[in-house]
Amino acid sequence: MSKDIINGYVDVETHNGITTIEFFHPQSNSLPRRILEALAHEIHAAGTDKDTRVIVLRSGGDRTFCAGASFDELTRIENEKAGFEFFSGFANVINAIRKCGKLVIGRIQGKCVGGGVGLAAAVDYAIATDGADVKLSELAVGIGPFVVGPAVERKIGASAFSQLAIDASMWRNAEWAKRKGLFAEVHASTEGMDESISRLANQLSHSSPEAMRELKSVFWKGTEDWDNLLWARAEISGRLVLSQFTKDAIAKFKAKAQ
Repeated sequence: MSKDIINGYVDVETHNGITTIEFFHPQSNSLPRRILEALAHEIHAAGTDKDTRVIVLRSGGDRTFCAGASFDELTRIENEKAGFEFFSGFANVINAIRKCGKLVIGRIQGKCVGGGVGLAAAVDYAIATDGADVKLSELAVGIGPFVVGPAVERKIGASAFSQLAIDASMWRNAEWAKRKGLFAEVHASTEGMDESISRLANQLSHSSPEAMRELKSVFWKGTEDWDNLLWARAEISGRLVLSQFTKDAIAKFKAKAQ
């Protein structure tokens, strides 16, 4: 897929059994609906590709892994159907990772906000830098981390998830995320992170595809209802995003950022 820097992109490359899926958006790697759709599509495609043994999910740039939902797109949602369709994009990406028969390594090079925390939680093995602070900011704008919540809670437990969800303005650092189980590894430099990702991806590319598929099935046991669960959560977010509270909160945030 060719790169369109202005509007963001999703790029895919496969070498020696390792498929790298990279997404980018100029607004801190925020996620509009079309990038969510492309991510879900490419993750599914890699999962069924016979030449792919392992997947690396990463974002472009060096500061922010993912800033979550696109505020520009949130402000254009005019009804509950459109709200559901937007938030179901996050549901579809999480479910694509969950149902993918290949292990997914996450390269978390920077901060994760909202849906970005959800992506980091959904991957099977997240390797981060010490600048990868995390924050679930949804409650601050009147929504709540409903769609990504099951993925985050599955990875770090109900207590840590509730801490993130309730104190929506507080950053937790990468070491906190590692202690809670969100990150498997935290490195002091990008070079160290990339060396570890390369080592693990190459190791897995020579492992048994059948064994890895069965192992992933074990990891995700108990999530068989997530197609319905995450869509139901998308309906909640799609309704709440229409509130005047949310419209005012997003407008204030955008004004402050300018």
